[in-house]
Amino acid sequence: MPPPGGLDAIAAQVRGGGGGAPVHLWNPPYCGDLDIRIGADGTWYYLKSPIGRMPLVKLFSSVLKREDGRFFLVTPVEKIGIIVDDAPFAAVEMRVEGDGADRRIAFRTQVDDWIEVGEAHPLRFEKEDGTEGVKPYVHVRGDLWARVSRALFHDLASLGEVASRDGRNWFGISIAGTFYPMVDAAEIEGLT
Repeated sequence: MPPPGGLDAIAAQVRGGGGGAPVHLWNPPYCGDLDIRIGADGTWYYLKSPIGRMPLVKLFSSVLKREDGRFFLVTPVEKIGIIVDDAPFAAVEMRVEGDGADRRIAFRTQVDDWIEVGEAHPLRFEKEDGTEGVKPYVHVRGDLWARVSRALFHDLASLGEVASRDGRNWFGISIAGTFYPMVDAAEIEGLT
């Protein structure tokens, strides 16, 4: 059952908690679950309908936290469970500067945050269940990641190269002096 006042009431509680505050330090009591879901494409839903107000989505995303594999919206006084289909953020735009090992890449999320790939925001690549494909992610904060869209993944892959790491040849991408392996070099044909 939705709380009285719907999304506006939830937003008022979040604003009262100081959206954008250090949620990783907050440990309020669990207050149950809400019918809020973040789809695999980064779309936020409330009661199975998309939330069309971007300022509200941005506010909620600022107080998102992951603990023990579950996702929560938190304020200093309460923690509410929500569902996330894959990753809570989606990387929807990419900016590339430079070439080779000195290349810099930044991603814009669906909530207009820019994340520059580097030590604090690494890339990771996972095998996709049931396919031979690869799913790319970029770290946002805490235990929260953004899934890189398929179109941007193709752009990333076009910048890829083969390099040796841990005694194996990998196909991956060099960014800011770090090589991020995507797949074993022998599996490159599986990326199509």
